[in-house]
Amino acid sequence: MPGDALVWYLVFVVSTTAHEASHALAAYVGGDRTAYLGGQVSLNPLPHIKREPFGMVIMPLLGAFSYGWPIGWASTPYDPRWEQRYPRRAAWMAAAGPAANLLLALLALILLRLGLATGSFAAPELLSFSRLVIADTLFLQICGRLLSMLLTLNVILLLFNLIPFPPLDGASVLVLVLPEDIGLRLRETLRSGGFAIGGLLLAWYLFAQMIGPVWALLLRLVHPDLVYG
Repeated sequence: MPGDALVWYLVFVVSTTAHEASHALAAYVGGDRTAYLGGQVSLNPLPHIKREPFGMVIMPLLGAFSYGWPIGWASTPYDPRWEQRYPRRAAWMAAAGPAANLLLALLALILLRLGLATGSFAAPELLSFSRLVIADTLFLQICGRLLSMLLTLNVILLLFNLIPFPPLDGASVLVLVLPEDIGLRLRETLRSGGFAIGGLLLAWYLFAQMIGPVWALLLRLVHPDLVYG
């Protein structure tokens, strides 16, 4: 439905902007002012759209209206010299984006569970990524759709971006969980030409395998007492 497509796009912009703004803020706190000077330490989507108009506007709108699902991307500039000098700070910068998606997903989940507990929402007979709850009034129906999409998209963005293959954030986050010298060598190896392209293709393959478990996770989180066949 066109209305759902527009809501999906709105949720995509909010979620992606929070993701990139968190990258930019973490870099600024860590001593890299590149993104700050570009205006990206902000929840205003315009600086992020200006940097990646194709990934933030054209592709997600095409995906939302054609396939019912926004597909896009964004990016945050940083100084490679800063990354080389402070690899762990750069790794925290990489982790900050998925952390923002985690916070948005938790917020959506809390509001959905609160709505269910108070009777504002109810469990539908037929669920989808955009319809995890139902409601009696139009306003609550819209709220339920927004929260369903916000939870779904941010859980997927969180898990997808933590896949440890370039150009995803997980490849840089490795530096936080491995000895620094090993993590740096592995990250540089993965970022080389062939690995970068292959890593993205492999990440998409793994993402396709994740859809089923992600759906089961969402159902368990929102409706822990219900069993769906």
